[in-house]
Amino acid sequence: MLQRIRDSLQAQKWLAIVILGALALVFAAWGAYGIVDLGIGAGNYAAKVNGKKVSIKDAQEAWQQQQMQWQQRMGGELPEELKTRLQDQVLESMVRDELIGARSQDLGYRVSDQQLHDQIRNIPAFQLDGKYSPEQAKYALDRAGMSLTAFESGMRREMQRGQIENGLRVSDFVTPGELKRLQELEGEQREVRFATVAVDKYAAEAKVDDAAVDAYYKKNQAQFMTAEYAELAYAELRLEQLASQVTVSDAEVKDYYDKNKDRFVQPEKRHSHHILIESGTDDAAALKKAQDVLAQARAGKDFGELAKQYSADTGSAAKGGDLDWAERSYFDPAFADALFSMSVNEIRGPVKSKFGYHIIRLDEIQAPKGRSFDEARAEIDAQIRKDKAADNFGDVQEQIQQKLEQPGTTLETLAKDLGLQTGTVARFERGTGGAPLGDSPDLEQVVFSNTVLDEKRIGGPVALGEDRLVVVKAMSHKRPEPKPLATVRDEIVAAIRKEEGAKAAGAAAEAARGRLNVGTAFDTVAKELGVTAEPAHYVGREDPSVPAAIRDRVFKSPKPAAGKSVNLTVPLENGNAAIVAITGVRPEPNPSAEGMERVKQQVISRHAAGDAVAYMDELRRTATVSKNPKAFE
Repeated sequence: MLQRIRDSLQAQKWLAIVILGALALVFAAWGAYGIVDLGIGAGNYAAKVNGKKVSIKDAQEAWQQQQMQWQQRMGGELPEELKTRLQDQVLESMVRDELIGARSQDLGYRVSDQQLHDQIRNIPAFQLDGKYSPEQAKYALDRAGMSLTAFESGMRREMQRGQIENGLRVSDFVTPGELKRLQELEGEQREVRFATVAVDKYAAEAKVDDAAVDAYYKKNQAQFMTAEYAELAYAELRLEQLASQVTVSDAEVKDYYDKNKDRFVQPEKRHSHHILIESGTDDAAALKKAQDVLAQARAGKDFGELAKQYSADTGSAAKGGDLDWAERSYFDPAFADALFSMSVNEIRGPVKSKFGYHIIRLDEIQAPKGRSFDEARAEIDAQIRKDKAADNFGDVQEQIQQKLEQPGTTLETLAKDLGLQTGTVARFERGTGGAPLGDSPDLEQVVFSNTVLDEKRIGGPVALGEDRLVVVKAMSHKRPEPKPLATVRDEIVAAIRKEEGAKAAGAAAEAARGRLNVGTAFDTVAKELGVTAEPAHYVGREDPSVPAAIRDRVFKSPKPAAGKSVNLTVPLENGNAAIVAITGVRPEPNPSAEGMERVKQQVISRHAAGDAVAYMDELRRTATVSKNPKAFE
């Protein structure tokens, strides 16, 4: 149910993305190409694209969807400059939509009704409990102000565009030589030894006088400001509030049960034990060990003792491998297929899953059980109340938006007319928010907007979670101001000492690198610094045993010559410094076929993305486009 509310609160945003399509994602890369004529009259169209009209109605509907999102984000009306720019972006997206749609038709791409319906049924916003729901689909489309016909038309065009993009993708390829070289680069390992020069040692020795403190305070005053906050009055709408007002009849409950009986069936459950043998790097050895354990189990040896002795599943091994009662969906598919085809007391194995090899014993079976109407009545009543409340939630949300657009609307009249709960927040801070409204970034953006603070207007509505939205008004506003130097002196002294310590640690590391460059042994240099270092070892580009800053420098550095080392100093995020020696390079010891395929797909995806941008770019550049400057009046 909460998923449904989330969908309802975000329906307009989500559906707008679907309709405008993937072209919006590459809009910024296209630029303003093509022949654009703005010198036209009012006309009866928003734009002409190679002679074909884009309707004003469609453009205005698309703009209304975008405008509502931006108004919620900005906390009120949009500045004219921003509004004009956003309107042009909407129209430009529709121009590109028309171009790619026409091209897909010319190239013979088509989407069958069955393909379209299958795609729509898989849209999460149209589903309840993971299944397509016509009622939920209608609800989501109504919330977005869109008809099913219009949505299907847009979805069909989007799928045709996808066919073009897939065509571009399958035309890309990677040569064996290129793939081999890329795999070598990605899988390359370098032998590294490093030691960390700690900042704390040098920071403790740093001397800080009053002049340095005063200079730091003046230079970094933005770091020593009081918190900005506002005192708020608010009105909120909660789903639970609406649910308590809903009336549900016995007939409604019975009708729901009859239409959704499959939801009130408890699936089959099975009680089993298992022993897991991890495959690791030697699959053949793991299989042999699993076969040996299976033979012992079938020979009558105590299954629980075998699990405690051999099973790598620590969670169940201590309980003799007991997995308790569970339904099919709980298990890995391969494990589930085996378990749910077994007979009671049967021992089967080895069964291979992504975790390794299993020996399974089935103990008991609990058949599927349907719940009667009386057993399900309370749950159904609650579900219907939530569904009706969700419908009402969307209606009230729209009414709030409409009233906020009317002049003279106050927070008090808004709350009274729509039955909203009211309250105050004595201190809503930038960055931390304030109880009971929390710390929503969207709400913070509205609270500290010019609309709310300077124009003294009501901000919102803003969704807080999945079942709550709020509108706010600022009663007072306290701007940030510098804290007195005396209250932050200790903090400044610590900061200066850390800065000076970091410089000294870096200088010590650099001096140590000089010693390494003239042939001094790493252990000797480390001892002179009073630090310890782990032995040299090979690392890959993503090896977590080495700090990311060091890995980055290591793989950007030249390869060491035979018998030599490449020596580096690397500043670390915490102020420490590292001395690093690269002493060897080798290819990945055992490159896998899966790794090669992954690199191949990554390269093809990058090529395909670039090809798609270039293809759309060229369509737009060579198009003849006329835009109506009065399309949104």
